[in-house]
Amino acid sequence: MSTLRILLITPPLTQLNTPYPATAYIKGFLGGRGYAVTQADLGLELVLKMFSAAGLKRIFAEIEQGGYNLSDNARRMVRLQRSYISTIEPVIRFLQNKDNTLAPRICHSRFLPEAARFDNVADLESAFGTMGLTDQARHLATLYLEDLGDLIKETVGPQFGFSRYAEKLALSATSFEPLYEALQAAPNLVDQVLLELLDELVERVQPDVVGFTVPFPGNLYGALRLAGRVKALRPQTKTLMGGGYPNTELRQIKEPRFFDYIDYLTLDDGEGPWLRLLEYLGSQKERHAEPVEASLPPRYSFTTAAEMLRQAPHDVLPEQAPPQFQRTFLRDTNGQVQYINQPFADIPHPEVGTPDYSDLPLAEYLSVIEVLNPMHRLWSDGRWNKLTIAHGCYWKRCSFCDVTLDYISRYETAPATLLVDRIEQIVRQTGQTGFHFVDEAAPPLALRDLAIELLKRRVNITWWGNIRFEKTFSPDLCRLLAAAGCIAVSGGLEVASDRLLALMEKGVTIAQVARVTDGFTQAGIMVHAYLMYGFPTETAQETVDSLEVVRQLFGAGIVQSGYWHRFSMTAHSPVGKNPAKYNVVAVGPEPGDFAWNDLWHDDPTGADHEQFGPGLAKALYNYMHSVALQEPLQFWFDFKVPRSTVPRHLIQQALQEPGKPEFAKQNLRLFWLGNAPELRLEQAKKGARAVLTFYEQAEDFEVKTAPVIGEWLHALLTQLTADYDTKVLLKEAASTFPAKVAGLSFESFLASPTWLLLREKGLLLF
Repeated sequence: MSTLRILLITPPLTQLNTPYPATAYIKGFLGGRGYAVTQADLGLELVLKMFSAAGLKRIFAEIEQGGYNLSDNARRMVRLQRSYISTIEPVIRFLQNKDNTLAPRICHSRFLPEAARFDNVADLESAFGTMGLTDQARHLATLYLEDLGDLIKETVGPQFGFSRYAEKLALSATSFEPLYEALQAAPNLVDQVLLELLDELVERVQPDVVGFTVPFPGNLYGALRLAGRVKALRPQTKTLMGGGYPNTELRQIKEPRFFDYIDYLTLDDGEGPWLRLLEYLGSQKERHAEPVEASLPPRYSFTTAAEMLRQAPHDVLPEQAPPQFQRTFLRDTNGQVQYINQPFADIPHPEVGTPDYSDLPLAEYLSVIEVLNPMHRLWSDGRWNKLTIAHGCYWKRCSFCDVTLDYISRYETAPATLLVDRIEQIVRQTGQTGFHFVDEAAPPLALRDLAIELLKRRVNITWWGNIRFEKTFSPDLCRLLAAAGCIAVSGGLEVASDRLLALMEKGVTIAQVARVTDGFTQAGIMVHAYLMYGFPTETAQETVDSLEVVRQLFGAGIVQSGYWHRFSMTAHSPVGKNPAKYNVVAVGPEPGDFAWNDLWHDDPTGADHEQFGPGLAKALYNYMHSVALQEPLQFWFDFKVPRSTVPRHLIQQALQEPGKPEFAKQNLRLFWLGNAPELRLEQAKKGARAVLTFYEQAEDFEVKTAPVIGEWLHALLTQLTADYDTKVLLKEAASTFPAKVAGLSFESFLASPTWLLLREKGLLLF
């Protein structure tokens, strides 16, 4: 076992309801190779420390002493500070599911002080009618927290947000200068609380290596602020960074000042690069005598981050760069940024190990309800174990996506048996059976195999994930996934225009999306659609037509939630690499020394996309709550828009298109969701008959048929119930069907009431 002490940190802020999985993945991988790893979610810990009685007292004291020019809303909250201080800890316990008895007081007794976020609560009474008391209270408690977040943002922490921190500093940051200036400034109150948490953590762990995951722009400032403090506390400790933001934004970094904070920046999957780095750092530690640990400096004895770093010099690179590094940036002894990428193979997806959540405070996360829509709330409500079914995307053609990068382009799967092993291990460790599969697009066949393995082992979990709305997701496959615990899927409809879907190379059509979403909905699985506006060459007419298609999808009840994204051209997408093909003109920015990904562009043949955003968002918000579905589309815009050219019954017509007859599906597999039936033979007026009795979860039912068919069905369904590993195809069942004795062809039997009843009750073909 290595003697290196490794600390992994998720900097503020990602989610409040569940851990971001990056550190758990690396910890699980490294733990399996003998490394001692500690992980911490400092975003969660920051929120819990600030949103406590002591934290609010400190915030209000700072506001009163700071001479802030307060808005009327903030002034009201300061006047109500005693109420906020007395209620904050009960509310946090409630949102942690530690005291659900508080719900009636929150809903009915004016328990919570109210500020601007509560202004629209009266408009939500109709929605509250579909919610239980605890959910109503959770939503009101979320508004209460958001009020406090608004107060912090207006005063002591201008960059604060519950799912991001100082995000603007990292967005399209071709220059490091604004971020560097912010890091040199004296820490504000939010920074101070964060650094106090780090001091305690470092003192406890005494790490040799500190790794930061930066999945989003809103994590970068916090990571660098923390890394600077690590350098001041323990100059000999090495700092590493990886994650989604570096993978997309920092692939061409040349800025040496970044490496005042971070010794090694790795790209793409971290397992391989980390192994090389840790092998090297471990050998360095063994080669040199362990230095005597210095006592921690007094907290905030430095006036600026720059002074901290000056007083804590650190050697960022050995005299000769080790050749075994993989996908790693560092600064050499001449002060220049180097990129070292020896041609090692990536760690195969089946070998990355099981995420290890063991030292995260899982009971401390907050389940909040920002939006009342049942599907939309999944992102913020509930403790979901994050897991990937496959690495990368099996489609990897969408022209707006970063398909040239490793996290999309390298597609690898893991066998269903291994996935369920991991699922069972995570459930034992966390005590939680909710899973969010965070794939770029979960492969339908892999989901099929996973569902069968879960049913085979009787592993009961609740799960949801991201998919493509492709025709492989037949109604029967949707029913299978639902039986295995699937409650929701999200997928990209993008621009609901067949011309633009083809230009995007989505590989779907509007009609196909309608049929797939209907299959999921009929199976009891909620559907969220990612929507896009502003794609190159998109006209005002196509934008309005897209909204009409979305309206019809919600009106038909086959999409329950959605979100509009404005198209962004990125450097690693097909559009970014070949803008002329899409009739747009790239106008910058030129690559700088720091981040480079988002590209500015002109769309000469497209609409004025910017003006459509507010109206699209307003319409969708109402559609998600089943409001104003019959309003004309012009209702949502404060400027003239063209009338829709989409047929009013486009979606209904797509749903009514007949499918292939079952007899034409001879190569599909039979799968029975129910239990093995009991068979008895009895005499009736018309002679002997077979009665199959099925004892099922909700209700029992019987099938009455000819004795020879009953015996055949009993044998078939018993086999399907007992043996999940042997695939029985429809054509194989047809070959054993007693057609001559029964006087009935198999094709005719597939249209009989007996077969149709079994199909309704859970006999699937996929």
